[in-house]
Amino acid sequence: MAAEGPAGDSPSRSKRADAQRNREAVLAAAAEEFVTSGVDAPIRRIAARAGVGMATIYRHFPTRADLVTAVYRHQIEACAEAGPNLLASTDSPFDALRRWIDLFAGFLVTKHGLADALQSDSDRFATLHAHFLDRLLPVCAHLLDAAAEAGEIRPGTQPYELMRGIGNLCIGRDDDPRYDPRRLIALLLQGLRQPRPT
Repeated sequence: MAAEGPAGDSPSRSKRADAQRNREAVLAAAAEEFVTSGVDAPIRRIAARAGVGMATIYRHFPTRADLVTAVYRHQIEACAEAGPNLLASTDSPFDALRRWIDLFAGFLVTKHGLADALQSDSDRFATLHAHFLDRLLPVCAHLLDAAAEAGEIRPGTQPYELMRGIGNLCIGRDDDPRYDPRRLIALLLQGLRQPRPT
């Protein structure tokens, strides 16, 4: 039987917890580096930002495609979990929708370059895209339904159309510093608002 540490945790459980913390730190650091430097960001910079050695990164993610895929999946889950949390914690369903769309747009920035990173693995990319839709479409639909039921937006907005429209607005963000997709997304959301009776 393994000896327990001061908190009653066995050494193997403590190692697993440390490994999980390291993995989370690497995913967060990689996501930040991908935003500023793209998916080809140097591994040494990701390791430095995460506060781990490069060997730790390669132990968790043997290839760059593994790391990119894991970051993408991690952010899908964070975005999916945020929807119900925002709906429960904000003053109005429209505010929850607006804040979720802001998170979603930030996620799309990190996604930039994913296709290039996985071009030699089209099956993996297709699986990720299916996972993206499976997880996020229902969340977007729930937020839209809640806002429509509250009379805050016009009914009938399709979640796929909204998500795709936001994705299209985010394209080209890096190419022109004069272009701000978030401003246009805000205008798009204003267009969904239900006119108030006069």
